[in-house]
Amino acid sequence: MTLRLRHIGLTNFRSYEELALPLSGKPVVLTGQNGAGKTNLLEAISMLSAGRGMRHARLGEIARQAGDGSWAVRVKLGEIGGVPDTDLGVGVHAGNDKRIVRIDGAAAKPGDLLDYLSFLWLTPAQDRLFMDSPGERRKFLDRMVLAHDKAHGRRSTDYENAMRQRQKLFEQGRFDDAWLSGLEANMAENGVAIAAARRDMAGRLAAGVERIAQSVFPVADISLEGSLEQALSEASAGAVEEEFEARLKANRRLHAEAGRALEGPHRSDLLVTHREKAQAARLCSTGEQKALLIGLVLANAVALSARAMTDAPLVLLLDEVAAHLDQHRRAALFDILEEIGMQAFMTGTDNPLFETWGDRVDHFEVVEGTVKLF
Repeated sequence: MTLRLRHIGLTNFRSYEELALPLSGKPVVLTGQNGAGKTNLLEAISMLSAGRGMRHARLGEIARQAGDGSWAVRVKLGEIGGVPDTDLGVGVHAGNDKRIVRIDGAAAKPGDLLDYLSFLWLTPAQDRLFMDSPGERRKFLDRMVLAHDKAHGRRSTDYENAMRQRQKLFEQGRFDDAWLSGLEANMAENGVAIAAARRDMAGRLAAGVERIAQSVFPVADISLEGSLEQALSEASAGAVEEEFEARLKANRRLHAEAGRALEGPHRSDLLVTHREKAQAARLCSTGEQKALLIGLVLANAVALSARAMTDAPLVLLLDEVAAHLDQHRRAALFDILEEIGMQAFMTGTDNPLFETWGDRVDHFEVVEGTVKLF
């Protein structure tokens, strides 16, 4: 069973007053001038993820300026050649920034959407990923993990909450052993699980990279820098958890003075190296960094393509993906997307960048909040 987004509907979302866009299931290309609304449409689709979408915007910032403050995104999910049979929707009411989720008309929770769709996205803001802070690379990696492991988001939230509560107790001068021990046990359990999931993801990426190694995209060697990730390569998860919990307890005063926990998965980093050049990605050219980044996203898509077909289908959102890519890499990009058979939405300002893809894609032109076939 091959599931695809078959219809997208928007109401008062950013630059769109109303949009009803039927889809064939092919990869989608959106072209148009800057500010036409291409990225807005990708963002709307990304709101069907469990989080806050590819721009990480506040819900109250999304509504169309001339609207009443409400907005809605609706999609129909179904088989290619069949009748769409699942309706997914998300939005807010006017005057209320509480997120509303509906599945086939029934109220649902944001996390329930993970049973129906998973997402990977790439935006121009991520072009500086290898130059940016470790925190940005962790977010990038964790989004990839979430597509494989729905519990990863909950574990991350639980870990962050426990770490914040622990620090708050330090700030209040409350060194209650029982309370702190409970929080540290939570941090140890979830922290080690987070690190283990990231290590597993790094292995999946490495395998995916090898599968696309014959393409014109540079091959990325991937590693993780972090105390828990390193410990897991040498000991069992249970042993690492016990040791981490003990270190948290032993270093309470040190962490209190520093104003933060000095070790844990919140300090880890994703390291990427251009294999052929044996050069860290951060030292590569802009074009090479873009190609390495696209290669990682494709490697994860390849890894996800090996999952059971009953899993939530993956949707790739690739904003300005052709920028910095030469003709050969653009051709290779589409060949890989076609091979893995996942639904992709791609944007660009120049129509010629996508001309060679012909009728293998649905090509739409976006003009001031309207979308029509090119």
